[in-house]
Amino acid sequence: MKRLAPFFRQRLAELDRLLRGEATQLEALDDNKLDVSAKGLSIIAVLLAMLYGLCMGSFSLLKETAPTLVDPYGPLKQILASMVKTPALFLLTLLVTLPSLYVFNALVGSRLTLLGMTRLLVAAMSVNIAVLASLGAIIIFFSLTTTSYSFILLLNVAAFTVAGVLGMLFLLQTLHRLTKSEHRGLPTDSAHTKTKITSDKKIASDTRQADVAKEKPTLEPSALDMPRGQVLGSSTRVVFRCWIVLFSLVGAQMGWVLRPFVGNPDLPFTFFRERDSNFFAAVFGALKQLLFEG
Repeated sequence: MKRLAPFFRQRLAELDRLLRGEATQLEALDDNKLDVSAKGLSIIAVLLAMLYGLCMGSFSLLKETAPTLVDPYGPLKQILASMVKTPALFLLTLLVTLPSLYVFNALVGSRLTLLGMTRLLVAAMSVNIAVLASLGAIIIFFSLTTTSYSFILLLNVAAFTVAGVLGMLFLLQTLHRLTKSEHRGLPTDSAHTKTKITSDKKIASDTRQADVAKEKPTLEPSALDMPRGQVLGSSTRVVFRCWIVLFSLVGAQMGWVLRPFVGNPDLPFTFFRERDSNFFAAVFGALKQLLFEG
């Protein structure tokens, strides 16, 4: 354990730098890569996903089962199954969507390698899972205080949605900063001409801005903020939105295939359910049951 402690401290520090945006500042991306360990972050992400799986599966353990149901170890099995399937959900979604993100990113002019893209996607997934794990205590609180299976299902869907949106914002901003980092120091001909013509004015302007900066230090953007003075290109925005739709659909359907994650206290434990219907029909059905059937 003493040998593992420094490893986990270092990996948790890396995750903390990602969450605070320190690892994704332009100055930290000078070598056109995210300076984090994909392997180390993956281990931390798996542990955090298992923690959220434990919180998610706790509902089946905290509720009374139906009197006719004979499955004394079912709730414990459900917790173990949720702890295994939650990391599997993210890992399989990453494997399915990585090739499409690499190709989409190449279309918008990025020179990020497949290894660099893998490291970036692991980092974004780690941020996603860290947010999700932080909501675990809320899931346990409602598991203790409600008996509605439909409500717990929808609450978990909401938690995954919030964490997914923040994870995708992190991915978008980091991808943008990596692309900007690639093009730094490579001026185009027109840009070079403009620079030559206006160099004297720019030097004077930079001098004034430097004086102002000394007096008023600028606030570094967070991991989710666009750096000051920069905007996303229209093609980048369209391509990335298409990829987010694909990622969301794959993640939702993967979750549907791997269900159950929560465990219905009125049904015996099973590792997988039958592959009928789909994720969106199930969410609509749970919402209808919660609103109209109590």
